[in-house]
Amino acid sequence: MGFFKHQIIASYCCISLCFFSASYANEANFGGPGAVENRISSDNADRTEPLKQSLAAKGVDIAFDYSAIGVTANNALQGSDKQAASGMLRFYGSWLAYNRNENNIGALVWKVEHRHSYTDSSVKNFEFGTGGLGLIAPPFSDEKGRLTNLYWRQKLSEGKGTLIAGFMDVTDYVDVYAAASPWTGFMNLAFSTGTNTIALPNDATFGLALGHMLTENFFMIAGISDIEADPTEPFKSADNFFSKSHYFKSIEFGWTSSQEQIYSDNIHLTLWDSDQSDFLNQAEDKGFNISVSKMMGSWMPFLRYGYAQEGSLLGITESLSTGFSYYGLGAADNNFGFAVNWADTGSDQYTFEMFYLMKLTPYFELTPDIQLIQEPALNPNKNQIWIAGLRARLLW
Repeated sequence: MGFFKHQIIASYCCISLCFFSASYANEANFGGPGAVENRISSDNADRTEPLKQSLAAKGVDIAFDYSAIGVTANNALQGSDKQAASGMLRFYGSWLAYNRNENNIGALVWKVEHRHSYTDSSVKNFEFGTGGLGLIAPPFSDEKGRLTNLYWRQKLSEGKGTLIAGFMDVTDYVDVYAAASPWTGFMNLAFSTGTNTIALPNDATFGLALGHMLTENFFMIAGISDIEADPTEPFKSADNFFSKSHYFKSIEFGWTSSQEQIYSDNIHLTLWDSDQSDFLNQAEDKGFNISVSKMMGSWMPFLRYGYAQEGSLLGITESLSTGFSYYGLGAADNNFGFAVNWADTGSDQYTFEMFYLMKLTPYFELTPDIQLIQEPALNPNKNQIWIAGLRARLLW
């Protein structure tokens, strides 16, 4: 794939130079399944809440949820734990503050969280302790109180475009597809944003982003934000953006069968460039990701490839994931997923994951999950590591 890589990276340099010289940055409220407004819409689809409906009539949508994940492995490195458990309380919502009931609506969007670990090791870092090179459900850390989103979202062009500005989570718009959410999809980052390769900033990163349909089927999403963001001290990120000038930049071109299906029927190329980050102790890096996902009845097969020039996120320069989700298995709101990943860690590491999300009530989801790490990069004495997990989510 060497020739292909260099051709794509050369194209990236040209495109990103032309785009960012215009000093006009961008993202999409097309966003992924975890974006605030998409999450609320999906969760409210199968239930009636009089209070929520009353608030929505006034332009306010709110939600609370509590999620917890427990994981256990059959082996761990010396001094590391074989179990970990973490939880998260979230309050999020949007207020349609401008031009309500029109196509070009303006809204204030927010999300605040408390992330905590029940054990010495958080779920986020658990895979390292087993000897695997990767992250499991990265949001499930031990950061305590923090901001994730606080931005203005403005619809443009009669709803064909979305501009956001403020404190954002770039995984809401970068390299999005339907199974990327660690709350409802795959837990391992190998099957989520960037397939373990994109050197992403933290949440509550200050910046701008824009998404726009170029035609009925082709779209563009791009953004620029502060790479030094700390969600526990979020407002420093605005100062960083103008003073430190260390940025994460991305631009994405893609095809979808329709704007309404933008993260389920989706083919895209994401080009990204990340400056050096002192806060993340992360080197300057750049790369690209290719993603193909397509709804075929209840099935959504996918193929995703990521390349990072330096591998500054985890030391992974290439990563290839393929698998599927099957929606409606056993019940209308249930979801089964299976996937396999190959990663170039200096050797070949393979990750397999299978999960089954069960929506047991309109307010409670339970997801058993099992992962296999073959040839774990940090534990050469073991050929295999098994990780079993259970995720629960209470929602309102």
